[in-house]
Amino acid sequence: MIYLGLSHDLQPAGANAENPTFFAVDTLPQLAYEHQTIIAAARERLRNKLTYTNIAYALLPEQFSLSQLQTAYEAALGRPLDKRNFRKKIAALEIIEPTGTYNKEGAHRPARLYRFKQQQLQVVSRNLE
Repeated sequence: MIYLGLSHDLQPAGANAENPTFFAVDTLPQLAYEHQTIIAAARERLRNKLTYTNIAYALLPEQFSLSQLQTAYEAALGRPLDKRNFRKKIAALEIIEPTGTYNKEGAHRPARLYRFKQQQLQVVSRNLE
């Protein structure tokens, strides 16, 4: 049995966690046994779930900008997404809501922050793709 765990703030634990190394999925070193196959299956499962669920909530902090949301989708899907189309489709899914706050970091215009309406996995009525 294989489990897929998602987190936006991983903290290693255990006896061998003193100097953990995290890798992007595309840059993993050679792995033993069937771990490459397991990781490929988990990545494909995540890609599929992103199209019909709100699973991205597990990849982001509680409050996030639309650019951060799009970056998470692009990383998981492994391809760039058109900004206007992405935002239109996310709005149609009705899975996020504005928080009324803005990210004021940086020299550019503050970004509106959002949150997921549900912080648990739910199937959405429309498909992102």
